[in-house]
Parts: sequence; C-alpha cells; structure tokens
Amino acid sequence: MGVKLLVVEDNELNRTMLARRLTRMGYEVVTAADGAEAVAKARSEKPALVLMDLGLPVMDGWEATRVLRAGAETKDLPIIALTAHAMQREYDRALAAGCSDWDVKPVDFARLEAKIQALIGKQP
Repeated sequence: MGVKLLVVEDNELNRTMLARRLTRMGYEVVTAADGAEAVAKARSEKPALVLMDLGLPVMDGWEATRVLRAGAETKDLPIIALTAHAMQREYDRALAAGCSDWDVKPVDFARLEAKIQALIGKQP
C-alpha cells in the first residue's frame, strides 16, 4: 500500500473523483464528508497528510484544522486546504487556522502531488 491520505470533501462527486485519482497515483485514500468525521478519521486512520475542503457541514474545515492542531497526536499532521475561492484572504485564513499549504479547485493533480510530496517527503 502507498502513503495514506485523508480526503475531506462534502461533495460526493468531488470526493469520489479525488479519491480515485489519488488511488491511481499510488496513494491509499480514506475519506470524510464533514469536519467532525475528518477529525475522527485523522485520529483513527493516522494518515500521512489531509486534503481539507474548507466549506464543510457539521464542522467547517477551518475549525477541523484548529481541532487537529490542538491534538497531541495530530498537531504536526500536514494539512492542505482545498478551496474553490482563490482569494488572498482565503489563503491567509487557511494558514491562520493551521493549514500547511493550500490549493484551489478544480484540482491540478500535478501541482497537488508536488505539494503533497513537499510535505510528506517521499514517493507513494
């Protein structure tokens, strides 16, 4: 199995597409549909990295990131924010919440993989 990634996305079609593409790229993928599920899966599945949508139900991605940063076992977990809003204030807000990096939707997989590799430091 490859490096485990947690894909957090509330849109089922986007979540499925991301998971399939990342699996084809050699990653092991687990998914979550909201921020609360993301926190639970990050703790139980112990992924190497989280791809975090920000506009989520139950608990948004900013709050889920803050919760992960506050946890002893998840405080150093790399988190890449994924958002359709490519504005500087969204970037600043994601980093202020504790995200390691961010990327915009629609996803450019070559660019995203470079960011993943930069954060985890190894090939899947």
